[in-house]
Amino acid sequence: MKRLLPLTFFAALVASMPPGTAQAETAVLAGGCFWCVESDLEKLPGVRDVVSGYAGGETQNPTYKDYDRGGHREVVKVDFDENKISYTELVGIFLRTVDVTDAGGQFCDRGHAYSTAIYPLDETQAKQARAEIAKAEKALGGKIVTPVEAPAVFWPAEDYHQAYYKSQVRTLTRFGYVTRADAYKGYRKGCGRDAQVKAVWGSEAFKGLPKAGS
Repeated sequence: MKRLLPLTFFAALVASMPPGTAQAETAVLAGGCFWCVESDLEKLPGVRDVVSGYAGGETQNPTYKDYDRGGHREVVKVDFDENKISYTELVGIFLRTVDVTDAGGQFCDRGHAYSTAIYPLDETQAKQARAEIAKAEKALGGKIVTPVEAPAVFWPAEDYHQAYYKSQVRTLTRFGYVTRADAYKGYRKGCGRDAQVKAVWGSEAFKGLPKAGS
């Protein structure tokens, strides 16, 4: 099974490039089911790539079978063009696509592995994330429980998790023998993700997303 390189190597590679080679930035965000977060954020103008994975735990090379036991969360690594969307804009939109009032998980997925978090890559991102949380709390009129964590190694998830929401590979699921894309749609609707986010945020829900939840 092909595994992508950990984010620490990626960051070092970008830092070694000559100035002006790339205008890419990276964000690591935890918002519950990584299929859903990938689906939401990949639609944003300026987002180049979204990779599902794990972060925040103590174990090396976590897999889908054991990442939660190692203390990891499901996360996504978002590579974006800072000339088209800023880190603060990305974080602000992300906060409005999850239930930031729920510290016990997200929607039908419960436990630390599915809880929300922001993993900044440096102190600049950390300050920007905290500022966006403060702005979102003011807009929401309540406390946001999403923490800004210390920088963490990003471990890519297995290949079959990547772009799951649009995969046409057929698989046996609780929804029958269907494509992964159809299984994802059934899962998202069944979990009530979009309805709960709208209940929390009202008109702020999915702010900035071209096609929320599609």
